[in-house]
Amino acid sequence: GGDLALADLPGKVVSMAVVDYPPGGHTDQHRHPGSHTFVYVLDGELEFQVAGKPAVTLKAGQPFYEAPTDLHAVSRNASASAPARFLVVFVKDAGKPVLENAVQESPSPIGARGTGARCGA
Repeated sequence: GGDLALADLPGKVVSMAVVDYPPGGHTDQHRHPGSHTFVYVLDGELEFQVAGKPAVTLKAGQPFYEAPTDLHAVSRNASASAPARFLVVFVKDAGKPVLENAVQESPSPIGARGTGARCGA
């Protein structure tokens, strides 16, 4: 795919995507195993929470970080009336997927399935 090799970090690559959440959109609980995950909010407001830490509401221009072992418990558009958009950058293990659903671990606070999240390069 679109992974970029990192010359001084053998076995690691960078993968990037822009994610759009419609009003009220969200994704289920998930992990990014083997990935350091960096988010930068482009438009709108997002509510994010990793398990064991307080939820945060982020606005355009604010960053968010998830460690490879974090459970991303809440990932949603904070608005029911306006869309939200963010850039996500993964520094990850080469050849491994960037997403692992974690719904089976515990009930999602945001429903059984994600609604409307769309990724684009």
